[in-house]
Formats: sequence, C-alpha cells, structure tokens
Amino acid sequence: MNLFFCSLALASPSLLMAEVQHHESELGRVSVEEVAKGLKYPWALAFLPEGAMLVTERPGRLRMLDAQGQLSEPLAGVPEVFAKGQGGLLDVQLSPRFSEDRMVYLSYAEAGDGGQAGTAVGRGRLSGDLKSLEDFTVIFRQQPKLSSGLHFGSRLAFDREGRLFVALGENNQRPTAQDLDKHQGKVVRIEADGQVPQDNPFVNRAGAHPEIWSYGHRNQQGAALNPWTGALWTHEHGPRGGDEINIPQAGRNYGWPLATHGVDYSGRAIPEAQGEAAPDTELPHHVWPQSPAISGMAFYDAERFAPWQGNLFVGALLDRSLIRLQLDGERVVHDERLLKELDERIRDVRLGPDGYLYLLTDSSKGRVLKVGLSER
Repeated sequence: MNLFFCSLALASPSLLMAEVQHHESELGRVSVEEVAKGLKYPWALAFLPEGAMLVTERPGRLRMLDAQGQLSEPLAGVPEVFAKGQGGLLDVQLSPRFSEDRMVYLSYAEAGDGGQAGTAVGRGRLSGDLKSLEDFTVIFRQQPKLSSGLHFGSRLAFDREGRLFVALGENNQRPTAQDLDKHQGKVVRIEADGQVPQDNPFVNRAGAHPEIWSYGHRNQQGAALNPWTGALWTHEHGPRGGDEINIPQAGRNYGWPLATHGVDYSGRAIPEAQGEAAPDTELPHHVWPQSPAISGMAFYDAERFAPWQGNLFVGALLDRSLIRLQLDGERVVHDERLLKELDERIRDVRLGPDGYLYLLTDSSKGRVLKVGLSER
C-alpha cells in the first residue's frame, strides 16, 4: 500500500482527531474528511509515490501535502503565471514514467503582449528533497494569445502510449474554436516532450496547427482517460446551459459555437449558433441543459467501494456538488448530486490509490477532502 495512506492512519493527532461527516446518498452513507485547509483557490492535485500530493493554487503556487497532512512552502522552479480572472496555475499531472524521470507537468495561463494571455504547458523534474522543480521547460504554447482572463481550460491527460492530451478553452473568443490555425477551443495531442505525433489528424493540412486532435470546444474543465476503453473523455462549460461531456475523436468537430444547448448569459441566442446541432459536427456524448458548471472528473475503477465501480464523478462549481454519473458501458444512465450540504464549489476530483475520492474546494480558503462510501 502507498506509504502516504498507511501513514495517514498513524500520523499526527490532528489527523486522528479529524471530524468525519456523513451524508446520505442513494448508494449508502458518504463520508467526508478534511485532509487539509487554507489553500488559496486550489485547482488540481496529483498523487506522488513518495507518500504525498502535489496541489496547485491558481495564484501561482505549487504545494506539497505530506503524509502528516502538512502543507509545504511553495515549491521553487514553478513558472510565472498570468493570475488574472480565471487565469493562473492550473492542472498538474505526473509523467507516466515518473518513477524513472520524476517529471511533473503543469498547465497555466501565460502572459503575452498587449495584456493578452494563453494556456501553456511545461514540465520540470521534481527534486530529491521535494522542494523544487528543476529545469522547467515549456513544451506547448497556445497560439495566438487571445485571453484577457477568461476560458483558458485546461486539463491534462496521458494516454496509454504516453502521449499528452491538453484540453483547451477558446479564451471567450467564440469563432476561434472553429479555426484550425488557432489553438483556442481545441484538444491538442503531443508527445511527452512536446513534439507532434505524426499520426495527428491535421499534420499534413496547410493552415492547420498539427498539434490539434479535435476542435469546436468551448471551455474545457475536465479530462480523464476511460480506464476500461483507453479513450479520452473531456467535459466543457456551455454558455448559459449546455455543459457537456465529449469523447473526442481524431479530426472531429464538436460544434461550438455553431451548435449548443445553451444561450448567451444575456438570455439571447448565441449569434453563430444554428441550433442544438449543426452540419458536420458531433453531438455531445452527454449534456446538461441547465449548467452545473462542471470541473474535474474521475472514473471510479477501484475495488474499495463496490457500488461506485464503473461510475464517473464530476465536480460542480455552480451547483456546489459532486455529481455521480452511473454508466452503462459508455452511456450515462443516471445523475446523482452528492454533498450539496457542504455548499462548496468543487474544483477537482481525483481517485486516490487508496480507493477514496479526493476533492478540492474552490475558494480563498480551499480544502482537500477525502470522500468514501459505507453501505447502509
């Protein structure tokens, strides 16, 4: 068993005395335990084999949460970020070969000229003392930079071959999601070092960025590899209504802003929209007509809580809940809202190596929560 989770049971008195709350659900009592607090707008977390977690804070800090539940000082070597609006330090993922290369991948908002910004991805080697990222190198930059502080995305996910998917927002510039000479509103697929895989769908198309895997996305806030099929799943915010899940396929167009189940925040129709569907675009795999403002996602394939096996969990910012989606194969057949009693915005959802779910709450006093299930 991972040393982190062994030591949690024997660690500091504060952890031993941590209050465990219980909330009723359709499948049993859901337990919620606070693991850490005092984070400023935490955005993503990743589990380390050393027995700790890495947690990003949107203002630009990468923190270590150790086996005793203590937060480190910010790690050195993290890039400067554009910490305005929705921008800042965003996702974190470990290299699939972390035990060999100790590489940590970060996505973040990066400033450009004229006050505009875009999403960037880089990687650095975690030092042996766990206090810094060494030789941090940018491996991808969203081009052009068009955001004044909105819709950066972004989530990172490695496929089974070790290639990296980056799920990007369209910087609140709607038409760019359809432009293949721009990275806005795209899923891009790159090698672990940032090179372009030669089997990407637009490698040989003039006027198209070769990194692009799929396009027509709005503001992607979740990405995870389906553990049973190996396919990438992403989700994105609709405008006012129309949050959606997609299973992006190579070269396909997912519609935004030509097709949407939502309207503008003013209540008016999206100017470019042709309806809920448009020619030569893909329908959403799953859609919420009323937006929960989804963020983070994790498939549950652990053995610890049998009733959750085969489910997909998604955080919700506006709905302030953890959404449990029951799957029948790839089809979503049921939606349950959990933990609404907490009344907290859920920014990220990860499956821990101990079989518990770990959540980040989105606030200036953000928390790490450990969530489990006990049958009635």
